[in-house]
Amino acid sequence: MLNIAVRAARNAGDIIQRASHNVNRLTINQKSQHDFVSEVDFAAEQEIIQVIRKAYPDHAILAEESGEHSGNDYIWVIDPLDGTTNFLHGFPQYAVSIALKVKGKLEVGVVYDPVNDELFTAERGGGAMLNNRKIRVAKQTNLQSALLGTGFPFKSDEHLDAYLAMFRPLCIATAGIRRAGAAALDLAYVACGRLDGFWEIGLQEWDMAAGVLLIQEAGGVCTDFSFNNDYLQTGNLVTGNPKMHQMMFKLIEPHVNEKLTKPRSS
Repeated sequence: MLNIAVRAARNAGDIIQRASHNVNRLTINQKSQHDFVSEVDFAAEQEIIQVIRKAYPDHAILAEESGEHSGNDYIWVIDPLDGTTNFLHGFPQYAVSIALKVKGKLEVGVVYDPVNDELFTAERGGGAMLNNRKIRVAKQTNLQSALLGTGFPFKSDEHLDAYLAMFRPLCIATAGIRRAGAAALDLAYVACGRLDGFWEIGLQEWDMAAGVLLIQEAGGVCTDFSFNNDYLQTGNLVTGNPKMHQMMFKLIEPHVNEKLTKPRSS
């Protein structure tokens, strides 16, 4: 199943990279405020679904653009192009994200960066890899030297005040914060130690499913803002190595309100 996910991700990556040379010719639509989709998103998603369906016709699918496709207890969670806005601006930070859940548990995760030809893969119990080399989360235990990743709650300003309240103490306490605009890649970077930690409000399941498994298999910790494992339901995530996660959570927790502990609205 990991091989199928890798094949699907690489095929989608090829479509994305071919299209990157002619972005000005693409048909682009706005799904909601600050949220765009292009014909490339749809083409990449259809390619991924086709590869999966050919191998596993009975499996279910949850995809960003086409939604739910019914099936059995095996559910493929797909983001065909995470970082669409980056892609449309020629900003080279975007990725394909594919995960597999079996009876609700993440079993396979793949994040593919077609710009740099970097393939991040994970299987439950099998560790995490970058281009077939084992990866681990950073060993950083000093917040002052830490480089964190984040994402702004850009689709709605509902949680902006809470987010900015979290941002301030983390910004003051750390060596730096990066907001690159593709959560799947940010999480892959935590898994391989390029970022020491990451937090975000309002992610969708397809944004983070593969990245979460990468981090867990690389020795990291992922929780929601209640210190529980309901991040796929709430859309809120804090992650890093065990010590870094704990230090970040201590600064985030005072700014968590009741809305941030409930399952997100779709």
